[in-house]
Amino acid sequence: MRRCALIALIALLVSAPAFSDGGMWTFQDFPHEQLKRAYKVDVSQAWLDKVRTATIRLSNCTASFVSPDGLILTNHHCSEACLDDHSTAEHNLVRDGFLARTRAEELKCGTQLADVLMDMEDVTTKVTAALRGLDDKAANDMRKKTLTQLEQACEEDSKHGKFGPLKCESVDLYQGGQYWLYKYHRYDDVRLVFAPERAIAAFGGDPDNFQFPRWCLDMSVLRAYGPDGKPASTPNFLQINRAGPNAGDVVFVSGHPGSTDRLLTVAQLETLRNVDRPLWLLRASELRGRYIQFGKTSAEAARIIEDPLNTLENSIKVRRGELDALLDDRLMQSKREEEAALRAKVAADPQLAQATGDPWAEIEKAQLLEHQLYLPYTFLEQGAGFNSHLFSYARTLVRAAAERGKDNTARLREYRDAALPRVQQRLLAPVPAYPALEKMTLSYSLERMREWLGPDAAIVRQLLVKDSPDTLAARAVDGSKLGDPAVRKQLWEGGAAAVDASHDPMIELARSVDAAARAVRKQYEDQVEAPEEAAAEKIAHARFKVYGTSVSPDANFTLRLNYGTVQGWREDGHEVEPFTHLARLYERATDQDPFRVPDSWLKARDSLDLQTRFDLSTTNDIVGGNSGSPTIDASGHIVGLMFDGNIHSISGAYWYDTALNRAVAVDPAIMVEALRKVYKADGLLGEMHLK
Repeated sequence: MRRCALIALIALLVSAPAFSDGGMWTFQDFPHEQLKRAYKVDVSQAWLDKVRTATIRLSNCTASFVSPDGLILTNHHCSEACLDDHSTAEHNLVRDGFLARTRAEELKCGTQLADVLMDMEDVTTKVTAALRGLDDKAANDMRKKTLTQLEQACEEDSKHGKFGPLKCESVDLYQGGQYWLYKYHRYDDVRLVFAPERAIAAFGGDPDNFQFPRWCLDMSVLRAYGPDGKPASTPNFLQINRAGPNAGDVVFVSGHPGSTDRLLTVAQLETLRNVDRPLWLLRASELRGRYIQFGKTSAEAARIIEDPLNTLENSIKVRRGELDALLDDRLMQSKREEEAALRAKVAADPQLAQATGDPWAEIEKAQLLEHQLYLPYTFLEQGAGFNSHLFSYARTLVRAAAERGKDNTARLREYRDAALPRVQQRLLAPVPAYPALEKMTLSYSLERMREWLGPDAAIVRQLLVKDSPDTLAARAVDGSKLGDPAVRKQLWEGGAAAVDASHDPMIELARSVDAAARAVRKQYEDQVEAPEEAAAEKIAHARFKVYGTSVSPDANFTLRLNYGTVQGWREDGHEVEPFTHLARLYERATDQDPFRVPDSWLKARDSLDLQTRFDLSTTNDIVGGNSGSPTIDASGHIVGLMFDGNIHSISGAYWYDTALNRAVAVDPAIMVEALRKVYKADGLLGEMHLK
């Protein structure tokens, strides 16, 4: 479902809560005048260009260049998977941390990449021209075909351009009101340089997650390498200001917010509230319980499950907060008022009304079909019934074998030529697979599919007429060779012939359910996605006619810039200060996780300045995906490292409340204090010009 932010419109139409500085702006449409009016601060095009080309999109987060030799600053939790991949039972890097004293010691992160946005091209007229006169289904198919063609041509043209070969990705903004090609320089060799112990990176664990005050050194340092195996040359980097910001300072966050749902129709929000979020939470909460029990079976099991459990617990807290927001009568009432106001303005313009029709009713009709398809689509096509890394490898191999033989524009979008290098990187990365965990998660997901689709569903009968979830999972996992990257590589390079000839039980499982999964996907795309896309574009065109581009588009993991100030907030009758300090860390510490301070910090305590600022809060409008984003002052220096928000920020998926929504960042002062006195990382400090 397409989404678009509507902060400025909300401010005009409703009186509570208070909305002001929210907005995730594209770099090509940043509101200079709005910023100047609000804060008497201006940023030049040169400032924007430098920040844009120093900001990095990781595979799951944001980061920034902080040295001329490819050094990257991001969060610890953005690098935790890399730490986990290099950990063993004897050497747990997540627990113990890591520091490469030399470049030869830096660890390659097999599934990580770093994308830098070099250029943007508006292709709206090309896309809309291709769709003109088509019905919803034909337009949906043609849209995908056209975007694939544009990406393909863009990548070919870039080989002769000033930036060299680029990765081109189509981006739709304002629910299809605009289409762009975003052109990235990609570094697919990213290595780990430094990460502290998880106990200090995520001090307070799940109890403190989405809370403030905080005491987390949620930082890590990576390095981008070029195709020649040498550190990348990145002269356009951001200098870190070790002093950090002051209360009240205007600060900017440059990053890749994941997604927001601020411009969904009321009918779409009701589907999220009544169907999607509750059912997701039921499945995830039970899986969390199984993860916890798995981790109690042995010390090695606890190590294996730590990263996926942390990720799942964070996701549960986010989804629970989103559901709370959707159950808030204020939110739903404000959305109804927004929708009614726009519809009234459309109705008042006969020409606009005729061109627009009633797309809200069309979306409402599509939602009824989405309710019917939700469970089979979720379990079959989205893979909720096959929760296994090995199954994911198998599905990728089976589908790639079928899709790569087709014309580029006729493929599933995730297997178009522009996407294949990333597919291959993830498939062939030497990431460990743990059979005991694989069997547990696959069996669990098969159980839930049988429960929710019903034991008489065709796909359930097909899979479980002779097997139980446990026996099917055991047979598929124990017999599979896909845990070996060399086997996956052989099948990938062998193409359809090799995959078709394979009798690997996980390949056979993926092959056996592929037709049913494709069928429900096609039904969903034709009956839900197509009419929703067409209706959303009509609403977008009407909105542009009425309000123009005075609001920012919804987040979709593309590069955005927002501004705010360093400040706390008032809650439950008391003021929450915007800064925390090191001394309080030791006061809150216990001998047990998640409030245990690492031994390295206990040993260094006497040498540390206990008044050092630790974390800070700002009014910046961020969501998931902004993790690792640089917090930048008006002079273009990094004055913080975003890693979280307060509990109120979760509702930012749907609206922004300037009185309560707060973003949370690591202060540069504690980064310098820790690197110098706890980790003795003088070389790293020197490279970042912080000695």
